[in-house]
Amino acid sequence: MNDTAIDYAAVFQALPGAVALLTPELVYADANREFLRVSGREREHLIGRHIFDVFPDNPSDGAASGMRNLEASLKRVLATGEREAMALQRYDVESLERPGEWDERYWSPVNAPVHGPDGSVVLLVHRVEEVTELIRARGGRGAGGDGARAGSRGRVLEAELYTRARELQELNERLRLAHARDREVALALQEAMLPAGRQVGHHRAAVRYRPAVGALNVCGDWYDMVDLVGGNRLGVSVGDVVGHGLEAAGVMGQLRSALSATSRVAAGPAEALNVLGRYAHVVDGAESATAVTTFIDFDHRTITYSSAGHPPPVLVHADGRVEFLDRATDPPLDARPTPVRRPEARTAYDSGATLALYTDGLVERRHEDIDTGLARLADALARHREADPESLADAVLLELLPPGGATDDTALVIVRL
Repeated sequence: MNDTAIDYAAVFQALPGAVALLTPELVYADANREFLRVSGREREHLIGRHIFDVFPDNPSDGAASGMRNLEASLKRVLATGEREAMALQRYDVESLERPGEWDERYWSPVNAPVHGPDGSVVLLVHRVEEVTELIRARGGRGAGGDGARAGSRGRVLEAELYTRARELQELNERLRLAHARDREVALALQEAMLPAGRQVGHHRAAVRYRPAVGALNVCGDWYDMVDLVGGNRLGVSVGDVVGHGLEAAGVMGQLRSALSATSRVAAGPAEALNVLGRYAHVVDGAESATAVTTFIDFDHRTITYSSAGHPPPVLVHADGRVEFLDRATDPPLDARPTPVRRPEARTAYDSGATLALYTDGLVERRHEDIDTGLARLADALARHREADPESLADAVLLELLPPGGATDDTALVIVRL
């Protein structure tokens, strides 16, 4: 069946579960029939209204936490763009027939994001399963000794279930706080290891870094730009260390710093990678790391380059012609037990050309040949070549990265020549 033949509005209304759609401001945008039924509300009571104006906490219950827990979950989904299942919640609902009276209700909520074309969260899917009857059933419904004992056991089970759910939620909250602290450390580490914009000097360039989805916002991908000794020259490099997280970032920092220092005194990019390869041999975790470095001579309008197992830089000439700098490619940094001099190549360019260096997270996709990703990158760079480097970098990321974020880290450097 063709997608155009499916009435998704009818599907939404017919869903067997209770589902509502919320805007990023937590205002009801829609709700299906089952949600209206279990919540005891009509559409006019919901649509266009803030969720907590419709469903506030029970004011007579000083320990009520349903609203606070739900708000925290929804805001986390907005911030992370990731689905979240909540622990069992007691969340009382005011009776429409008896204003001021509150019905004791128990819910199992799940919140999920809906991403827009730019990857931002444009809607929240709020699905709830009411388990009130299950909780009440565990309380027993009999008379006499056996019924009383069954009711007592049921109430114990109910209390146990609710207590364990609350404990799970508190544990999850502690884990989230610990993750937030780790993320702060990761951000500080990343800022310390990657070069600041001031190191670009007077050259027109843009850099972008995107961690893999679920990473701590720190990874093994890196970039570097250094002013070279002698003439109007700039060294531009990118590299990729296997893995994610703080350990990979530590290896990344060592390799980036070593190449940055070596580039300033090396005769060319091949020599810089030769030295870096020897250094990588004694760095734990540098196995299979890749790197590519380019020496740009703005006076003579040439680019000299060498690659250690890394995807080729892309040179987009002013007339739109695309050239992959792939004539000096060698194995990764620590691939050979005995160092061998790496190859080096040179190409010329005219004023107005654009050079792009990147890591494989930008072009590689599962179940897809890498040539497809390279062609997609070349097309995006050529079409947007007249944009300034900052705008060009944003356009490339928007077109090449999946809306929900990539499963691999990504670094991108754009230099206008």
